[in-house]
Amino acid sequence: MTYQLQTTKKSLKENYTDKSKIDYQKIRISHWDKCSTLKNPGRISAYYHKLLQHYYKLLIPKGLKILEIGCGHGDLLSSLKPCMGVGIDFSGQAIKNAYKKHPELIFIEADAHEIILKEKFDIIILSDLINDAWDVQTIFAMLKQMIHPKTRIIINFYNNLWRIPLGIAKGLGLGANTLEQNWFAPHDIFNLLYLSGFEVISHNPRILLPLYIPPLSGILNRYLVNLSFFNWFALTTFLVARPMPPAQTQSLKTYSVSVIIPARNEAGNIENIIKRVPNIGSETEIIFVEGNSSDNTYETIKQIISKFPDKNCSLYKQAGKGKGDAVRLGFEKAGGDILMILDADMTVPPEDLTRFYDTLVSGKGEFINGVRLVYPMENQAMRFLNILGNKFFSQAFSSLLSQSIKDTLCGTKVIWKKDYKQLTKNREYFGDFDPFGDFDLLFGAAKLNLKIAELPIRYRFRTYGDTNINRWQHGWLLLKMVIFAAKRIKFI
Repeated sequence: MTYQLQTTKKSLKENYTDKSKIDYQKIRISHWDKCSTLKNPGRISAYYHKLLQHYYKLLIPKGLKILEIGCGHGDLLSSLKPCMGVGIDFSGQAIKNAYKKHPELIFIEADAHEIILKEKFDIIILSDLINDAWDVQTIFAMLKQMIHPKTRIIINFYNNLWRIPLGIAKGLGLGANTLEQNWFAPHDIFNLLYLSGFEVISHNPRILLPLYIPPLSGILNRYLVNLSFFNWFALTTFLVARPMPPAQTQSLKTYSVSVIIPARNEAGNIENIIKRVPNIGSETEIIFVEGNSSDNTYETIKQIISKFPDKNCSLYKQAGKGKGDAVRLGFEKAGGDILMILDADMTVPPEDLTRFYDTLVSGKGEFINGVRLVYPMENQAMRFLNILGNKFFSQAFSSLLSQSIKDTLCGTKVIWKKDYKQLTKNREYFGDFDPFGDFDLLFGAAKLNLKIAELPIRYRFRTYGDTNINRWQHGWLLLKMVIFAAKRIKFI
């Protein structure tokens, strides 16, 4: 490849003054050099690495700048189709094999503790590396030189409970050619990442059976591993982390905002909306998308917009049906750096949008989701059965998306426009499935490994018109969304 990377690399002898460290690394380099010459990696190793490629592909979109530390022969890195792929390994034999197999990638022979690349990566992978490393915190600290604010660190590491089974497999010649390992519990890695300036976004146990025995392997690895009891026994844990956002030192009012307001049969709320939407950031535009109302909502919006020439307002009529279609049209027309959704029923006060803005710009989240189920609601704001349904679905979706999702259907959601554009590129993975629009965004944000932050709000009762939600019809749709997410995100 034509990419030129500046590197800082020092020898083990020059950097490691502790003899035990030098011996530790030399033994491992010799071991992995020998493993790299094996023609048959063993049944467990071959199937296990095939599964790793499958799960990493689900976490990482194609076309990103990816660094893999501990790359071996480069098979995992190559399978991810990066626009720029760099692999690092301290085994010289592994690097030679990687060059032969994947000439389109860049490979560097170096120790993970010692190298600095003068390049920023979108994704950094440490697959089965930290179990074998001398000082994991040092490695995490080194990563800070090679990241930007949107970089994702993706790690998988062994479960302590597999120490004996892997030893037996090694003795039987089935693979698992490892030396004495570090055996981390997930909270150990969470803590080391925190100490190094990273925040965990999600983690998932994977793989109950690393040996291919159809159909047992599929049942265990696709379904049972995702159930609360069985996932204790998963062989490996996949973890996604991001750099902690820096402390905010400048004014938050530096980004433009587009507020998208889907409106169907909401004529009585329009004037209050325009009056109450606050000026946020450097500039605020209000985009109404009218959804084939049976009252005079469209005409009312058009008339009231003319009464407020000082407000940057626009109006569109959707050709399709459903709130999801309206939101997509509004986002397409939006010119702001930040995209916000505000329901026209005024059950979420427009003034709360400022808090959503502050949460996003401060870096506390990359997708901000409103939560109606924390504070007491105004009388009749939500019926009891609706509350029970929302709480059930919040538990279901939190489990499926591996992030806390307390309220899936709160209409107020906020995302960076640049992240939304990336989300649309990956939309084909889920398809056009969501009449609400909420799940299209939630699933898309989770698939992109965005940090989802929940913002509790006071939910008000509607003062004009009737709700567009049918509890039974839409409850059934929600249940179908759970099944859909289970198939496309969890049980895969």
